[in-house]
Amino acid sequence: MTKTIALIDYGSGNLRSASKAFEHVIAAEDLDYRVNLVTTAADLALADKIVLPGQGAFGDCMQTLQSVDGLIATLEEKVLHRKAPFFGICVGMQLLADQGHEHGIHKGLGWIPGEVVPLQKTSPDLKIPHMGWNDILPDQPDHFLLRTIKSASNLERNFYFVHSFMFQCKERENQLAHAEYGQNVTAAVVRDNIFGTQFHPEKSQVAGLNLIRDFLRWVP
Repeated sequence: MTKTIALIDYGSGNLRSASKAFEHVIAAEDLDYRVNLVTTAADLALADKIVLPGQGAFGDCMQTLQSVDGLIATLEEKVLHRKAPFFGICVGMQLLADQGHEHGIHKGLGWIPGEVVPLQKTSPDLKIPHMGWNDILPDQPDHFLLRTIKSASNLERNFYFVHSFMFQCKERENQLAHAEYGQNVTAAVVRDNIFGTQFHPEKSQVAGLNLIRDFLRWVP
């Protein structure tokens, strides 16, 4: 029976690129999945795996997510209680935090302890927003989701970032990988069946497609 990847469409994500990237991997790996763009709690309830993209400001994305009737309650049921594998991308990852400090303080989903704080300009040579390609460095190299990255060439661990804020994990065990950009920048977080990346795998060519493949094969 074909399984469903729910790509949540709440008006705050790069849906076309993300959908195409997942569909490409599914076809290339001959995986028994299909991608559904989901706009309602009822459709989300049918998903086997869930992807939450995000672009824009933390508070705006959270407010938009909350505006979809029953969506957050269904997300919590699927992810926290039924343990559906979850993948948050960019702001979709940041929303996992307890709160974000962008244009005020805004409450997040609170699934992974931590806060989303501004990137610090530690050198005149570094630009904010952080925009471009960076290697990611595993903090938990034995984790299944990093199995390709830990032994990859530089090209295959190079990912595309666009952000001015970063996830600051409260617990060290939740930081899966980081990048160096004048400071230790959280690049990926994990907690049980919950996974998120600050970078955009759908824009990261070979490395991004490899990571999407590993997420689709992940059984937390």
